[in-house]
Amino acid sequence: MNTGLLAKRIILAVSLLACSWIAQAGGGPDQDRATMIALFMGRFLGHALDEYVNGALMLSPDAKAQFDSIMEFPPFQGEIDKGRMLWEKPFANGRSFSGCFPNSGRDVAGNFPYFDAASDQVITFEMAINRCLRENGEREFDYGARETIGVLTAYARTLSDGMRVHIVVDGAAAQRRYQAGREFYFRRIGQLNLACASCHVAYAGNHFRDEIISPAIGQTTHFPVFRGGDNLHTLHMRYQRCMEAMRAVPFPAGSKEFNDLEFFHSYLSNGLPMRASVYRK
Repeated sequence: MNTGLLAKRIILAVSLLACSWIAQAGGGPDQDRATMIALFMGRFLGHALDEYVNGALMLSPDAKAQFDSIMEFPPFQGEIDKGRMLWEKPFANGRSFSGCFPNSGRDVAGNFPYFDAASDQVITFEMAINRCLRENGEREFDYGARETIGVLTAYARTLSDGMRVHIVVDGAAAQRRYQAGREFYFRRIGQLNLACASCHVAYAGNHFRDEIISPAIGQTTHFPVFRGGDNLHTLHMRYQRCMEAMRAVPFPAGSKEFNDLEFFHSYLSNGLPMRASVYRK
């Protein structure tokens, strides 16, 4: 047998075993993250942890060079500018979004999502934006609307570019929401009977059609993304697309299920730098 093919099969077998072990282990958030990092760092030798914010691009020098070229003059800059105008537009009472967040919204997105004990729920950045609208007597945005919450977060999250992700899971109630998101991530769904982890843990780094599958770590740092030009996808929109690809009925954007999933998913990227609103093929 070809030596390279044998090595790939061994790596895949180890990855499948590791994925199964992680799914069943109960060591808590820190252990989950440490195990994931060890798995990927052992598989993708020579890549620093910060490189994981580039997703599968870090595994293809040609794709990364293309990405860098596109990001010099992003074809979706107009959509980000629409978001900036929404962010800066005064409410009827004269206030604006920047007044609802510390430091006018700079270096805050990396703290989301977080668990709010008072409401016993995970609060995403998008939920904080809608809370801001509600508290200022404005109409809330639909969590699945690209033209409002989509472009707004495409701009607002760039205000935290470079910030290190800092997700906190503290207390039994927060642990329950984290575990709910974790269970979702490893649960097989749909007619294809696959989980998020099937692709982004066990098969990360392998090719699916003409694309390299990205690893779980780093994925949440760069949303929203613009695919194939100016086609905006928030993180929850991407979750929906993945569920559809598995031939499962997706949950609505902003649902409790997706909020919990984002809580777990984001924790895996703790310590990595944010870089929002980027190009993806």
